Amino acid sequence: QVQLVETGGGSVQAGGSLRLSCAAYGYTDSIYCMGWFRQAPGKEREGVAVIDSDGSTSYADSVKGRFTISQDNAKNTVYLQMNSLKPEDTGMYYCAAKHGPYCSGTLAFDYWGQGTQVTVSS
Repeated sequence: QVQLVETGGGSVQAGGSLRLSCAAYGYTDSIYCMGWFRQAPGKEREGVAVIDSDGSTSYADSVKGRFTISQDNAKNTVYLQMNSLKPEDTGMYYCAAKHGPYCSGTLAFDYWGQGTQVTVSS
């Protein structure tokens, strides 16, 4: 089993920045990739960014150039640096991890965190 704990959410004005962290605990050696997802009220959950064990990354078109996903393998932690935030970035942000391949373009992850709220005001 793997447990994921997200921190770093909050409220910020448009144009501001936030950094989310996701710490993984438990059987972390088996994790192949981790990712960040978000869900706005009344909308479906969507992928934001993923990173695999080799450090390869993938981003949603809506966040390219503004968000950066990174990982610290020694700390079993994944980060999401969010710059130039927009009101449409508002939502609950979830960290997720999976054992298998095919990290991008899928919500089929094995483990999910509880989520952290990000609110961007105009």
